[in-house]
Amino acid sequence: MSWFRRHYVVSLIAVMVVAVAAAWVGRMLFQPGPLAFAGGSSVALQEYTGASPVGVPAELASADDLTKGKYLTEAADCAACHTAPGGKPYAGGFPFKLPFGTIYTPNITPDTETGIGSWTDAQFLRAMHEGIAEDGSRLYPAFPYASYTLLADADVLLIRRYLASLSPVRQENLPNTFVFPFNQRWLMAIWSAFFNSNERFRPVPERSPEWNRGAYLAEAAAHCGECHTPRNLMQAMDQRSKFAGGVAEGWNAYNITTDPQSGVGAWTDEALADYLATGHAAGHGTASGPMGQAVELSLSKMTPGDIAAMVAYLKTIPPVVTGEEAVATAFASPSPAEGPSGDGLGKHIFSSACASCHAWSGKGAVVDLAELAGDRAVNDVTANNVVMMILHGTGTPSTVPAYMPSFGSAYSDAEIAAVANYVTARFGAEPSHVTAKEVARLRDQ
Repeated sequence: MSWFRRHYVVSLIAVMVVAVAAAWVGRMLFQPGPLAFAGGSSVALQEYTGASPVGVPAELASADDLTKGKYLTEAADCAACHTAPGGKPYAGGFPFKLPFGTIYTPNITPDTETGIGSWTDAQFLRAMHEGIAEDGSRLYPAFPYASYTLLADADVLLIRRYLASLSPVRQENLPNTFVFPFNQRWLMAIWSAFFNSNERFRPVPERSPEWNRGAYLAEAAAHCGECHTPRNLMQAMDQRSKFAGGVAEGWNAYNITTDPQSGVGAWTDEALADYLATGHAAGHGTASGPMGQAVELSLSKMTPGDIAAMVAYLKTIPPVVTGEEAVATAFASPSPAEGPSGDGLGKHIFSSACASCHAWSGKGAVVDLAELAGDRAVNDVTANNVVMMILHGTGTPSTVPAYMPSFGSAYSDAEIAAVANYVTARFGAEPSHVTAKEVARLRDQ
């Protein structure tokens, strides 16, 4: 090959590599809007002629502002992130452990020194919509302002009114432990330029009023995508794989697209509504981890009409196949003698600590909320959520979803791995092969 041809080929390959890289980067940086899949022509809220999708449901239309604000604050699930384990509600201090450090949520009670009591309405709006704090510093997108930016101004101010009515709690914010360059908050301005539209919700006239209400709740207030949508390298939601599954606080947040196997396409409307409102759907399992908390603090507080609207919206999300395993929906044998063989340690621990609530059949010995048949967690070969439930428990004795105590201090990593593998083998479609090392990693989440 001549010198010219060699250099021509090399140059051509280089151009192709650059073009592919540019296309990949462009695809990552320039995301479609959250409702782009819906088609139609979205319009500004004031131009929409249907029933307004924003605000509180019709049942609360004549309620006072604090009642409305409380409903919207709960719909936005503010308490979940702004309350530390064992701490006072909304006083902050909840840790988010990330690969590059830990960030602690701030105090949003009306304390004037350590909370947001001195903030103006304009500053609160700016924080919710743009991710900018009172002092002008940039907030990290662990605070879901990329979703809250869709909230109507009036709804944000009602949330503000409710938070201002709470008892102030004096609690200094803990500093985050991010390493360079992630500790440079100004970089979030660049992130926001690509991934925060700073636009309010725009209804789609071609869709029903119920669908638009559900879209507003799921995309803005409840910010479902923040957990259930995978992240790209810039840690922004990949809207091209909308609701195809993600990770939340160490827990797997499963695919909720309409794919019948990977997602919830095979679920009935009633099952989805039950799961959202109560944390349990017969044949599909019980919410746990962050989802259980979302049900307890937020979704269970919503009206049946709002839950139905969210279901109507979720049922239109395009299916994404993510390769999840088949889900075993039949109950196991009620006999302890039947089931997976092999290492007896997991079976021994299940017998002593688990069977009294879950039963050997997985049907639930005391309440249906403890049934395991159909549960995505026990059908996940990573057994990630099974391990997290054993380690940390789920809920509290008074919560809506089933309460399960923590066994993290009662068993070693090897023992927890053994019982997790036994549970998936007995009640799931495929057995997991969790190791003690993997349990140790999850224990730190």
